[in-house]
Amino acid sequence: MGLPKVVTRQEWQAAREELLALEKAATRARDALNTRRRELPMVEIDKAYAFEGPDGKAELLDLFEGRRQLVVYHFMFAPEWDAGCASCSGFLDQIGHLAHLRARGTAFAAVSRAPFTKILPFKARLGWTLPWYSSSLSDFNLDFGATVRVRPDGAAGGELQERPALSCFLRTGERIFHTYSAFDRGLDNIGFTTNLLDLTALGRQEAWEKPEGRATSLGAPAGSARVRYHDEYVD
Repeated sequence: MGLPKVVTRQEWQAAREELLALEKAATRARDALNTRRRELPMVEIDKAYAFEGPDGKAELLDLFEGRRQLVVYHFMFAPEWDAGCASCSGFLDQIGHLAHLRARGTAFAAVSRAPFTKILPFKARLGWTLPWYSSSLSDFNLDFGATVRVRPDGAAGGELQERPALSCFLRTGERIFHTYSAFDRGLDNIGFTTNLLDLTALGRQEAWEKPEGRATSLGAPAGSARVRYHDEYVD
């Protein structure tokens, strides 16, 4: 069935210690990578962006809530959709109490191209209280790569298409700088659920994972195919 080999406790301990050496090396490599990320240069934002939120019209500076840093999660919710992306919803479900970010001078907000009149009932349905803004009044998502134009053949320049993305900003006074962005699997190490599943024997249960066949060894489909809004799961 492709499941782990059954061994004695002593054999397991030896294998675990061998893996631990690799984990420690990966931790040191991750620390070095994070240092390089903090050393990235930054770009000043000299374009005005308009948003709509619970208090009406807003500018990018308003999303900082007076704090030094801002993390924006580009939630996939196109204007023509009736509901937001299920996978993005799973990501927002993992966001903890924002007090811990705010204590470090960092604000968090979700931003989508859908009009705020669609965002508000969807947000209420899933019980979220975090800040969420509509960028339908500007090309914010396009400028930061969260929405791209793609033709059916995969080339650029066609229909608008959403993609999972995250952007980080820093401000000094009223000057705003773009410091970092990540897309698609670049968000892997941010999610609590995926990080936790990576520690288990069956992993994320995605078809691309190795050892091959592990994802379907118990007759389960690939993990992403089972993602639902949290109020749609049957336990």
